[in-house]
Amino acid sequence: MSVDRRRAMVEPAHRRLSISTQCRLLRISRSSYYYAPVPETDETLALMTVIDATFLDCPWYGSRQMARHLRRAGHEIGRRRARRLMAKMGLTRRSTSGRARAIPIRSIGSTRTCCASQRSSDPTTCGALT
Repeated sequence: MSVDRRRAMVEPAHRRLSISTQCRLLRISRSSYYYAPVPETDETLALMTVIDATFLDCPWYGSRQMARHLRRAGHEIGRRRARRLMAKMGLTRRSTSGRARAIPIRSIGSTRTCCASQRSSDPTTCGALT
């Protein structure tokens, strides 16, 4: 049973059971019974819109790069706030580590890697195959 449903089961006007006892019986904390969620401010919503637009252009940005990018654009934001907002929107950075690795090329019975440092006169051939 969800916390919201158990919270709705508490009867504040009950004659015999106090709110504290009801919360203990329903296994919810008293603070969660009294908690009222606070909506995000307009400033934060505008910042989330900027983060979303930036993330579409640069999906490899983590919270550190995103905060740095937004500070350069004139927004006052720290890394942890950027991290919290990105997590709230479900944004995680896309890894680019696969792009930096050499591409294996299959030739007769062996696997070699393509080296960009080896120059060939013919641009259609790879230097590793010669």
